[in-house]
Amino acid sequence: MPASATPAERQYGSPNPGTLIETFVAFLGLGCTSFGGPVAHLGYFRDEFVQRRQWLDDAAYADLVALCQVLPGPASSQVGMALGASRAGLAGALVAWVGFTLPSALLMIAFGYGLRLLHGATDAGWLHGLKIAAVAVVAQAVWSMGRQLCPDRTRASFAIVAAILVLAVPGALMQVAAIVLGGIAGWRLQQATGDGPGGHVDFRIGRSASWIAWGLFLGLLALLPVLAQLTGNHAVALFDGFYRAGSLVFGGGHVVLPLLRAEVVPTGWVSDGEFLAGYGMAQALPGPLFTFAAYLGTVARGSPGGWAAGLLALCAIFLPAFLLVFGALPHWNAWRARPGTRSALAGINASVVGVLLAALYDPIFVSAVRGPLDFALALGAFGLLVVWKARPLWIVVLAVLGGTLLSLV
Repeated sequence: MPASATPAERQYGSPNPGTLIETFVAFLGLGCTSFGGPVAHLGYFRDEFVQRRQWLDDAAYADLVALCQVLPGPASSQVGMALGASRAGLAGALVAWVGFTLPSALLMIAFGYGLRLLHGATDAGWLHGLKIAAVAVVAQAVWSMGRQLCPDRTRASFAIVAAILVLAVPGALMQVAAIVLGGIAGWRLQQATGDGPGGHVDFRIGRSASWIAWGLFLGLLALLPVLAQLTGNHAVALFDGFYRAGSLVFGGGHVVLPLLRAEVVPTGWVSDGEFLAGYGMAQALPGPLFTFAAYLGTVARGSPGGWAAGLLALCAIFLPAFLLVFGALPHWNAWRARPGTRSALAGINASVVGVLLAALYDPIFVSAVRGPLDFALALGAFGLLVVWKARPLWIVVLAVLGGTLLSLV
């Protein structure tokens, strides 16, 4: 082991190149096929890494989802980073993020260059089919996670109450509040099981790295606005705006849109029409919705512009997610081993199921299922997933073909 090795490498060994390639390929495949937004991504991840590859068990995966749901940032991307870290530490997290993010980021940058050429593409029948695929994937996730995480009346009640709260008061704040309330209710009402948490997950990240990550997160959040004001540099201002948006959003996905608009439209960087066109395109692509930032950076007025600004905005909006999840992961196994934490996690996990159930209805079901034929296609896709154990890739292909045919009826 070289003297320059990091503490994590000295403890766990250097990342295996084969493992890094395996991690990149797995997430690249998901980055090309994971349609349907952050809720659907959690279903794709569970199918790929819990059921098929068996990188971790259901309980450990649920704990990771619970952790990332209560952290600011894109929850599904943070879960992906954590899964990559479990294979190859910081390098694994990085290649997982690159694989999952690269396809949609490149497409969004290309769309920034060819907006007029692709105008209207988001109204096509294949897009409607992708929305129906998301219905099936999320329904399977709710079904499977509900059976695993809500096995008794108490936790099933937590899930139902969480779903009711989120449906009654839509918005990211209520989603976070429902999860927090579920954690409090679990801590007070749910007895921790004697079996302890799910399988131990080795994230290959030293604790010293976690304190550095948290320090960097807070330091950048405080210093970037000052630096942007002092320098007047467009690149610094762009990085500051997208870093702040990524730092302050709870719930991820669609919740970041008003924050992004506040950063780019009033400043004159992007017009309202350009903003809405990019948002429409983002709905049609796989991978994280946060890659919308790559488009906004590409079309933003100022220097640098084009693809360089797109990559700068993309890195800026995801950097807080990296720092926050790296700060939490080294402590997570110890936290979730405590009885009080396990009780709270039981409530949080059940509430996450409720939040997913609410999201399955609105916006996923109501935006995708417009009539009996749409519902029939969604039901068939759900049956293939649950009964026949078909891979989500084939569900996406089926839904695209079905949506195209339905648009011709």
